[in-house]
Amino acid sequence: MSPLIDLPEHIMRARKVDEPYLTLPWNSFADFFEVRIHDRALIDRTFLTYCDDDKTVRSTYSYTEFGAVVQLVATFLHDHAGVRRGDRLATILFNHDVTVVLYFAAWILGVTIVPINIEEPADKKRYILEHSEASAVCCWHTSLDEVKDLQRELPALRHMIAVNDEGFVEGPKHRMKADRAASLSSLGIPHYTPSLDDEALIVYTSGTTGPPKGVVLTVGNLLLDADAIAERHRFGADTRLMGVLPIHHVNGIVVTLITPFYCKGRIVLNRKFKSATFWRRLHEERVTCVSVVPTLLEFLLDADEDLAAYKLDGFVGLICGAGPLLRDTATRFEDRFGFPIRHGYGLSETTCYSCFLPNGLPHDAHRHWIRDYEFPSIGVPLRHNEMAIVGGNGQLLPEMEKGEICIRGGTVCAGYFKRDDANDAAFQWGWFRSGDEGFYVRDKAGEPFFFISGRLKELIIRGGVNIAPLEIDEVLRNHPLVRFAMAVPFQHRYYGEEIAAYVVPRNDISPPTEAELLAHCRQRLPFFKCPKIIRFGDAVPYTSTGKPKRLELKRSLASTLAAYRDHQFKETAAV
Repeated sequence: MSPLIDLPEHIMRARKVDEPYLTLPWNSFADFFEVRIHDRALIDRTFLTYCDDDKTVRSTYSYTEFGAVVQLVATFLHDHAGVRRGDRLATILFNHDVTVVLYFAAWILGVTIVPINIEEPADKKRYILEHSEASAVCCWHTSLDEVKDLQRELPALRHMIAVNDEGFVEGPKHRMKADRAASLSSLGIPHYTPSLDDEALIVYTSGTTGPPKGVVLTVGNLLLDADAIAERHRFGADTRLMGVLPIHHVNGIVVTLITPFYCKGRIVLNRKFKSATFWRRLHEERVTCVSVVPTLLEFLLDADEDLAAYKLDGFVGLICGAGPLLRDTATRFEDRFGFPIRHGYGLSETTCYSCFLPNGLPHDAHRHWIRDYEFPSIGVPLRHNEMAIVGGNGQLLPEMEKGEICIRGGTVCAGYFKRDDANDAAFQWGWFRSGDEGFYVRDKAGEPFFFISGRLKELIIRGGVNIAPLEIDEVLRNHPLVRFAMAVPFQHRYYGEEIAAYVVPRNDISPPTEAELLAHCRQRLPFFKCPKIIRFGDAVPYTSTGKPKRLELKRSLASTLAAYRDHQFKETAAV
């Protein structure tokens, strides 16, 4: 059967590299999955450990048990929800072992997962469900009423599946594993002929303009990036990767779930990050590596826990990316705890990571690339992809000259779903255009080490989460006392970037107060998207062509907002 995706030439060019291309030894995700769970060396080896917030729930799965439960759930999805190869299954869940099982079950069926953050407002959930053409949705049981309300407006959404801590409310329980493994392993999944070019994920990312865009990632994207990540970090069967990042994002999915399965290692999945239990869990689960964002490094520095009671001799360091890493944060963390930061960079559009600092650098060389420039280096490209700094006309720029970071290769996505306009803008000159400004510096051997110097796009990246400022603008401008409003980021110790807003009142006689506007936002936006500081003015920053000058406004407010760099903004209930 032919691949489901028919790609235009300009996208296909950006998905190829000049170097010899790796031929994966599998024909599909199902093929890859079967090889792993039937590997005799992995039969009794633990694959997944799930720890809930208070650790009253701690579930473990061997490779055999995980394979049996995934097959059981795949059969249920096929028979109960009627999902078939090429269908899209949306998930409104969080970090949980049932979520992991569900993802793998969908992929062996050739079904696309559309992960949705459970904390997103209803209108964004509705948009993603409708735009992705999801035929089924799997949600946590407490969200079922909300999803039923959405379904009334979405005729294509045929099935709703509720889950709880034990599994499917009206279906199999995912923790029925050890005593049923023998019989379940003989269950046959309805046979398809899926391809490595089939869709695996559609991840919706916030854009600088308009609604969120759905990034289409194929099975081949996921496996190639997992291969590259495992190769760079020398992951293997002894690797124990701990996940504390949400698995509705590509970082959590690719680094935390797929890479350990790829390298025959082990996952230790947490419900969420907690600084109070972080180091203890590394010790108890004998974790070798963990993926974090810069925000979490600051939280761990603040907690300043004494590690003397823990045995961490097998822990090799922290993968860190998905947001601006300050040189000060990296330096203080490595000096305080003694573990190296494996800094890297990537986007949803490049599956996950595209580059990392090399492992095995001499101590002085590692310190040099982390500390001796304005920002820590994001390292050198991973295999299966290439990177370059490109000028405005598509020309390759020389060392130290700033331009746009561009990427091409096997980890580049299959494009934006139903967004030809976005594809035309992002895929040019045989590259994927990241929208990030950067440069590179060659080491003594001539290897290019890349850096990010700013963002050409206006996205705000708070704690590794992309936030579209237009959504915040709109909420503020809907206030009756506001004439103009624009959200801008400012540098922040904990989140890399935090959110401020510039507001022009409708009149000077009865202007809104800062507290009033903050309360207005918190009633309409999740806390992470709310501005924390309001600055008032009387000038509307537009260009002569009517475009808002957000970057100019950001620069003009930078000195004023610098005082809030280290301030902790606490979440409060909506007023």
